[in-house]
Amino acid sequence: MSETLRTIKQSRRGLMIVLSSPSGAGKTTLTRKLLAEHPDMTMSVSGTTRAPRPGERDGVDYYFLTKNQFSDMINEDEFLEHAKVFDNFYGTPRGPVETALGEGKDVVFDIDWQGAQQLAEAAADDLVKIFILPPNMRELESRLKTRAQDSDSVIAKRMSKSEAEISHWAEYDYVIVNEDVETALAELRMIVAAERMRRRRQLWLSGFVKSLISGA
Repeated sequence: MSETLRTIKQSRRGLMIVLSSPSGAGKTTLTRKLLAEHPDMTMSVSGTTRAPRPGERDGVDYYFLTKNQFSDMINEDEFLEHAKVFDNFYGTPRGPVETALGEGKDVVFDIDWQGAQQLAEAAADDLVKIFILPPNMRELESRLKTRAQDSDSVIAKRMSKSEAEISHWAEYDYVIVNEDVETALAELRMIVAAERMRRRRQLWLSGFVKSLISGA
């Protein structure tokens, strides 16, 4: 491939890549591995009204907002999606995502099916929705216990919620069954590669074809 063609092929619009799953299906592991392989990808940073936890940094882990600030942003249509979770609000600021997409960077979202539905309404053309399933429910419970982050009661709540989350699998463009993480990662890579090649995302093609026909 000539250097000129290589350069112009880099001109593309970024993707919004949503990864959703029940807790314990391996979504976080797959997300971290994907981001580590792709320097042209970035993780979406949500805004929240909850207080920062020890070690969290504003603009890196979350955008920490007051409830008034969050409300103002809703009124100004500055969120791609937002929701109230218990006593706090969470949302995806529109500006940073649209800037990244325009620069040809892919943005990865770790959100649930409700957030995915809102993103589909706000930016369907840029969106790729991927649902991660466990191989079976016994394995899902085992993974939750192995990571040793939650009490037995919390694990039980997560398991009871997982069936409702899984029921939304058919709303997604792709579904990966994560029995083996390396196999699942290979499938995820293929999805990203194929979506990047969609004609509407290749911003360079129109000019290239014109020059091809004209013999320039």
